[in-house]
Amino acid sequence: MFAYYFKLALRSFRRNKVLTALMVLAIALGIGAAMTTLTVFKVLSGDPIPHKSERLFYVQLDPYTKEGYKPGEEPEQQLTRFDAEELLRQKKAPRQAMMTGGDGIVDPRVDALKPFSVSARFTSADFFPMFDTPFLYGQGWSGAEDSGHARVAVISRNLNEKLFKGGNSVGREVLFEGHPLRIVGVLDTWSPQPLFYDVFVGKYDRKEEVLLPFSTSRDLKLDRSGNMNCFGREIVNDATALNVPCAWIQYWVELDSAGDAGTFKTYLDNYSDQQRAAGRFERPANTRLRNVMQWMDYRGVVPGDVRLQMWLAFGFLLVCLVNTVGLLLAKFLRRSGEIGVRRALGASRGEIFKQCLVEAGTVGLAGGLLGLLFALAGLWAVRQRPAEYASLAHLDGSMLLLTFAMAIFASLLAGLLPAWRAMQVTPALQLKSQ
Repeated sequence: MFAYYFKLALRSFRRNKVLTALMVLAIALGIGAAMTTLTVFKVLSGDPIPHKSERLFYVQLDPYTKEGYKPGEEPEQQLTRFDAEELLRQKKAPRQAMMTGGDGIVDPRVDALKPFSVSARFTSADFFPMFDTPFLYGQGWSGAEDSGHARVAVISRNLNEKLFKGGNSVGREVLFEGHPLRIVGVLDTWSPQPLFYDVFVGKYDRKEEVLLPFSTSRDLKLDRSGNMNCFGREIVNDATALNVPCAWIQYWVELDSAGDAGTFKTYLDNYSDQQRAAGRFERPANTRLRNVMQWMDYRGVVPGDVRLQMWLAFGFLLVCLVNTVGLLLAKFLRRSGEIGVRRALGASRGEIFKQCLVEAGTVGLAGGLLGLLFALAGLWAVRQRPAEYASLAHLDGSMLLLTFAMAIFASLLAGLLPAWRAMQVTPALQLKSQ
């Protein structure tokens, strides 16, 4: 019967072209707007490392002076160099990494290319296994090379293509800021979105080409990038020195399970108490330990205007559905005579209801096809914006299927009331009026 009702729906469309076009357009506009904003929201709010995000935690301490202290307020969002290096030395987590962003000039040392600027990451050895970075060649450096301030580096696949035409460059050198660094690994294509491990240097549009040990970056006095917050009563000359009260380092730990977070937080509280007893900290222990998704939510990685646009788009879809309900009611009730004849010939109310729902679903299918075109046009418009996340606005397979599913579901939902009203048509009254 479904195929038969589908044919009837197509015939009905040909008889009422203007009304059908209005319903399809209403559904398409609502679906197009909703899927455009929903796709952008999905891209920006997705879990960047879903298989272990519950075991990766961002560490916060409160090294501030007593002035202005309010119990329960949020601590500093980054660590001082002293605290980061001390936590790294104590190694209370299975894996842990301190890091900061950087920038520098790579000299290709070939006539065909001029020196060019790249983004960099200064970090520690556990960075690579913690964040499951894929390697095309080689591997990351070791903890011993961290401690030895080794002149080593891991480079991106893109930089490897530029400098070595994609060949295995492990063992060769890259000249970064005038310093030769021995290449120990080449990353395969890897670009987590958002850049959850350091939201201070850019959430979506940063591509890091050179990674080297944090200890080496300080020996070479390389320029860092990102936020820095200095506090205390002394005048700061070198903000990146070891014992300076400036917070500028991100610190991540990987625990064996999410349940170990309580134990590690207790360790952080004890560390804070020890530093207060030593005179470095002045405030009571005030620590935070947030997993990946909690940290992204706290930092507001998804822009507020994206959330607002999504809710407005779904509100617009609701308005389109209300209009579609009205149009379907008008269409079905205009066919009361036809429905009355079918009922008189033995069709049950249930069959009339099914026929009307199939027709509504067919409208939704057509609206989904047109809505997909509207969504693609909307995402193209998003990609033209200057926002840092604009280039990520693409419709993937799952969102493509969701477009049609949502269109059909919305049209069926809109068709419930009109179909119910249509099946209430009394055959005797309609035949008598004929």
